[in-house]
Amino acid sequence: MTNLKPWPYPRWVAHRGAGKLAPENTLSAFRLGALHGYRFFECDAKLSKDGVLFLMHDATLDRTTNASGVGGELTMGEIAQLDAGSWHSRAYAGEALPTLEALARWCLSNHLDLNVEIKPTPGQELETGRACGALMNRIWPQDITQPLFTSFKPEALQGAREVAPHIPRGLLVDKFADGTGDADLKIATDLDCHAMVLNHALWDEALVAKVHGAGLRCSSYTVNDAWAAQRLIDLGTDGIITDRVDLFSPAQTGKHI
Repeated sequence: MTNLKPWPYPRWVAHRGAGKLAPENTLSAFRLGALHGYRFFECDAKLSKDGVLFLMHDATLDRTTNASGVGGELTMGEIAQLDAGSWHSRAYAGEALPTLEALARWCLSNHLDLNVEIKPTPGQELETGRACGALMNRIWPQDITQPLFTSFKPEALQGAREVAPHIPRGLLVDKFADGTGDADLKIATDLDCHAMVLNHALWDEALVAKVHGAGLRCSSYTVNDAWAAQRLIDLGTDGIITDRVDLFSPAQTGKHI
């Protein structure tokens, strides 16, 4: 079997900070996830109109802020004034959308690991990947565990690879292009990825063996039920992204979760 890529990360990953317990992709969410004991955090990053990386999942502002339209068409100064908390609950009214740099510096200060999903505004895939790589080159020391870059967009991962080839990459897949996963695995290996991060229902014993056999790690999103998490542990996968930071202890490593 091919030697597996290094994987210095915790098994459990807090999705968008604290899942659904706080407004996603806000610093309050990441702080809450840390209070639940999580040490590895997933976020979504895209570019503002003036080239600043900020945290938001959707292309549009409508679902998670008090504004509408395309987030990437605003400057960071405009984005910083949005209310990204009231949609969730009154307790978080006025919560701001942070920059990726702010979150990364918080992780560094607290010795936490970071999974940056490169979530470009359509048409900005390469540019956003390059910007993520440049930011981490500037602020993230190379003598500690590097962040993990993931994306559904191969071009975004290629951009990150061009600028920061030392930072591990993972290809996100929701549905296989060819029904078997072989085409997606080829994309991941061509990009020299460390992992495939799949919709958790796609994994089975044969696929885990195939991906591990190619030297890549196996991770899953978004796992919110105990039975699903146990199945992935039994299959020997390497990472589990969850909203349920209140249900799963990140200290859980094996059977009987």
